[in-house]
Amino acid sequence: MRIRIATRRSPLAMWQAEHVAKHLAALAPEADIAFVKIVTKGDKILDAPLAKIGGKGLFTKEIEEALLDRRADLAVHSMKDVPTELPEGLCLRAYLPREDARDVVITRDGCGLRDLPAGARVGTSSLRRTAQLKARFPQLVFVPLRGNVGTRIAKLTRGEVDAVVLAAAGVRRLGMEDQVSEWLGPEIVLPAVGQGIIGVETRTEDGEIERLVARLSDPDATDCVRAERAFLRRLGGGCQAPIAAHARVKGDTLTLEGMVAELDGSKVIRKHITGARTEAEALGARLAEAVLDAGARAILARIYGEAPA
Repeated sequence: MRIRIATRRSPLAMWQAEHVAKHLAALAPEADIAFVKIVTKGDKILDAPLAKIGGKGLFTKEIEEALLDRRADLAVHSMKDVPTELPEGLCLRAYLPREDARDVVITRDGCGLRDLPAGARVGTSSLRRTAQLKARFPQLVFVPLRGNVGTRIAKLTRGEVDAVVLAAAGVRRLGMEDQVSEWLGPEIVLPAVGQGIIGVETRTEDGEIERLVARLSDPDATDCVRAERAFLRRLGGGCQAPIAAHARVKGDTLTLEGMVAELDGSKVIRKHITGARTEAEALGARLAEAVLDAGARAILARIYGEAPA
């Protein structure tokens, strides 16, 4: 069996692809595994905020085209980058166990956000992070910061910003935990939908690959990401609006917290729901309705130009 894995070229993306490859090799030792390294639109355009250059599929479109064109047999993604609607003929077949879903702060002197002086510049590429942190730290200045993990930390070292906010999962996977100044729990910054989860995408018609990849899937990660993505899908969200959701499972129960905020952080709407994990997608949709009714419909109408139906 030959397995070609499509992935972005960044160090973190390659770590994730190699992680999946290692697990596939354990299941199919006879497989010949190779990588198809792809540069996406999101990788090429680094001088503009994500919300300004398209939003959906910025880090997945070219990778999915490789699947559809049969240049690759499966694709490995960070689930926080994957749109809720997939191209026809493709499906998400496996979700690997979730890494730490939190965000982290890295500063030059090791202090947390609360100890930074007024006017300090905090770099982040995420509207979700910016809105939630502005609400808590209005004295700080949040500036767009694009690039991979190493690039962003280099900009911090050079003094272009005073702090950077990154996903803990990427920092941990790259072995850079010792640089973390502060860990931001969900009570401070609710994570992005799917944050910390690696997803594996395949063609729906490729039964042999599908059956192999399905053996990688983690039940807890699967139910959490199903709930979170259902929440996002109902809101019509991408990276143009500050939207977050984080699910946890315990036994047969799933708890989901969701958030929508004004771009400037002046209003943050957070709600949660608990129910049977077998109803993960229904819980996500119901929580979205509750958030919409609590004021998110008006916020999203201002951002999108129209409210979710």
